[in-house]
Amino acid sequence: MDTAFSKFIPPSDFEIAVGTWTVAEASNLITRAKTAGDEAFTALIPIRIDGNSVGLKGAQLKSIDVWYGISTAAADDFATVELEKVTLADAAAPTGAAVVTTCDSLHDSASKRKANNLVGKMTITLTTPEWVDEDAIYWLKLVVDCAATTVFKFWGARANFTLRV
Repeated sequence: MDTAFSKFIPPSDFEIAVGTWTVAEASNLITRAKTAGDEAFTALIPIRIDGNSVGLKGAQLKSIDVWYGISTAAADDFATVELEKVTLADAAAPTGAAVVTTCDSLHDSASKRKANNLVGKMTITLTTPEWVDEDAIYWLKLVVDCAATTVFKFWGARANFTLRV
């Protein structure tokens, strides 16, 4: 069993609704930046780690790190940080539920997450780490309401997990 596995998720993999976004490379970094505008957006970050049908095998999701930055002006709101779990079924429609998580102390409230000149890593920790079943899919959902001049950037995310095969 290895407790220190991680998987990077590039910002180009994020599904983002609303706004004009640009993926760019500069100074050896890839960013996904939102053009300033007074609007809310939803970012869905796919957590693609392997599942296993055998109990206590495969990946146990423990936490997710997201690197982002806010500049020019604070966002109006950044209340939603929610890990979504979708369960697939053979003879029924998929079902979804939120997983209980906490954010690190620098990001544990909307007022801290939406601050101007904020650059860094937000860590979202599962209250109870979950072994990923072959019928489970995870998405991290972030909802941010930007002010007219808010510039928002993503540098990527990372899923942190234990792997047992």
